[in-house]
Amino acid sequence: MEKLLFADIDEPGLGTLAVYERRGGYEPLRKALSMSSDAVLAELEASGLRGRGGAGFAMGKKASFLPKGGMDKYLVCNADESEPGTFKDRELMQKSPHMLIEGMVIAAHAAGANRSFVYIRGEYALQADILEAALVEAREAGYVGEDILGTGMTLTLVIHRGAGAYICGEETGLLDSLEGKRGNPRLKPPFPANQGLYQGPTLINNVETLCTVPSVMRMGGEQYAKLGVETSTGTKLVSVSGHVLSPGNYEIELGTPSREIVYDLAGGPGEGRSVKCWFPGGSSSPVLTAEDLDLPYDFNSLSKAGSMLGSGAIIVVDDRTPILDVARKVAKFYRHESCGKCTPCREGTNWTVKMLERIRVGEATPMDLEIMASVQEHIIGNCLCVLGDAMAMPIGSMIVKFRDEFERHIEAARRSRDSDGAAGSDTALTAQGATSSGREPVLVGTQGGAAQGGD
Repeated sequence: MEKLLFADIDEPGLGTLAVYERRGGYEPLRKALSMSSDAVLAELEASGLRGRGGAGFAMGKKASFLPKGGMDKYLVCNADESEPGTFKDRELMQKSPHMLIEGMVIAAHAAGANRSFVYIRGEYALQADILEAALVEAREAGYVGEDILGTGMTLTLVIHRGAGAYICGEETGLLDSLEGKRGNPRLKPPFPANQGLYQGPTLINNVETLCTVPSVMRMGGEQYAKLGVETSTGTKLVSVSGHVLSPGNYEIELGTPSREIVYDLAGGPGEGRSVKCWFPGGSSSPVLTAEDLDLPYDFNSLSKAGSMLGSGAIIVVDDRTPILDVARKVAKFYRHESCGKCTPCREGTNWTVKMLERIRVGEATPMDLEIMASVQEHIIGNCLCVLGDAMAMPIGSMIVKFRDEFERHIEAARRSRDSDGAAGSDTALTAQGATSSGREPVLVGTQGGAAQGGD
């Protein structure tokens, strides 16, 4: 397969303008600027390029939603890569920053935007420094700023560093943060295309999506659409982590069998171990099992299987890992990152952590699994943004697919608790709040919005 984003990605000096131009960089921009905005937009629509940040919405269609007119229009690159298991955008920005800048200028031309921002997560200090150095080079070469390449196009570009909140990866929370406010999701409608940054029309795209734009312009939309499958065109960067021998970023053609990604590219689990479950699209995607590894890795196939491609992050869990441990890690992360603005997410994430802790210490019953599954269903679709869904979907899928294991743990933990209690019935408690088994007390927890932090 011909690589597009990762072609010679490790070439020394690729982050500099000289090397990037030597490899044909900014030629697609020159081609785009020789065309009208509508013609460039038509190429993006013909390519079938879908957003690579999670939602998978068609980029060309999204850009076409911006109203026409002479008002300020904004292009925002979402570089707040905070989804657990995802680290592809970091490699792109670190090794080929000019590819992102070029993609943004082309996208701005297509959408008619004159102001642009890269919102990069605060933990990516090195990548932000590299981007800023590349931006200086691009400005000096006339690729960004006023009268770009003598065409009359003007585009300002600002690198804005976030402060480590997962919620700012949600597009409207990102916009609030970019405006200097606390990063909270907004009620939609109005949608950002009509009323986004500073109340102006705004196009928001992911790093990988924008980095793909130069390839679309170089190849042509129809030629690019021949890669992949009909509803999922092109190539995709996949971050593979967890219990595999060779974790890392891999560029694949959409439609590639998932087993090929996990085993042939990433090496699969170690000898004597097998896949228990896997997240196909980051920690927020419903888990799939080893029986699902033959699914084509594309948007529609994973959706039909009850999961999603999401950000393109495969997390592999092997057969020696208790599913309860996986569920607790996921739930605790989203409880910590909840902004607390809406009740289903704020209370639902906190309550789910408490219920999983009850299962761990032997205080739960099989009926609690029914209640917990019902609560997840009531969280999904009832939050201001998808953070609540991001916890509820994987937790709900784990209960459905691994209910027997949860029930076995409940019974084993209850017996252990009862046994320890009987053995210590004649022994006085010496520490207030201690249990007879010596186990730590049930986690009380705090409100989900009490803390904002990195993952």
